[in-house]
Amino acid sequence: MSGPDDIGSPDSAIPTIGVVLLTQGTRPDDLDRGIRSLLAQQGVTLDIVCVGNGWRPTGLPPEVRSLALPVNLGIPAGRNRGVSQVAGDYLFFLDDDASIPDPRFLATAVRKLRADPSIGLIQPRVVDPTGVASPRRWIPRIRKGSATHSGNVFSVWEGAVILPRRVFDATGGWAEPFFYAHEGIELAWRVWDQGLRAWYAGDLVANHPVILQTRHADYYRLNARNRVWLARRNLPGVFVPVYVGAWTAIQVLRWARNRTALRAWFGGWREGWQSDPGERRPLSARTVLRMTMAGRPPIV
Repeated sequence: MSGPDDIGSPDSAIPTIGVVLLTQGTRPDDLDRGIRSLLAQQGVTLDIVCVGNGWRPTGLPPEVRSLALPVNLGIPAGRNRGVSQVAGDYLFFLDDDASIPDPRFLATAVRKLRADPSIGLIQPRVVDPTGVASPRRWIPRIRKGSATHSGNVFSVWEGAVILPRRVFDATGGWAEPFFYAHEGIELAWRVWDQGLRAWYAGDLVANHPVILQTRHADYYRLNARNRVWLARRNLPGVFVPVYVGAWTAIQVLRWARNRTALRAWFGGWREGWQSDPGERRPLSARTVLRMTMAGRPPIV
């Protein structure tokens, strides 16, 4: 692996990729699997940092540097802290419970980005390595269709994402106030706001175990709070109540029989209106039109 000062220019024949691997140190076997999948990559030059979110990574291979954050800053902030520690024309974000089984994964992803400059971000298809059926939520489309079908998307599963560094920089980075949940929607929207597209590559595969989202203690609260914040941070004013209203109706229907979940969700909903969501950068009217023409107006 090359260090930050050795990584080439955008015109290098071999793609240069800064890799941010995020972990809290609670899944050592999964972390090792993810690292080994990175070190097996062919046709690319990688600069890898393992970010310990409230943990000091130890026992890493010499090709992987570590960044210890003294406290858990949340998933988006942890990823952002790693960006400044790596060099490369592209950035690849990998969570510690994910891995990439194909040694040509990153080279193929970069080839797709280079072949179609209108694509600003790629999310792969997600597959449980044990053969457990993948949940439909891993396909980031309203009309799910086949998991192997590629196409435009307006949100991304965040566990394995690649994009050009210049595109990531222009987005302003992952939404740090969110801590957990929906940061992949904002990132995708801000890619679209650059006149680019977020792309779901059904022919690229990342491995990740099927785990219930509700394993996170604050899942329902943060799901609601961040949904409101997402609208307040990113949507033109007229769309904010429409978007939040649509998702409120969806969640009420989805969890009508789970009053405990709804109470937690509406607690987060109120928090989303009453608290500061951070920087507001509304999508342009042109972006809203492009998203609408591509099949997903930002109202749901």
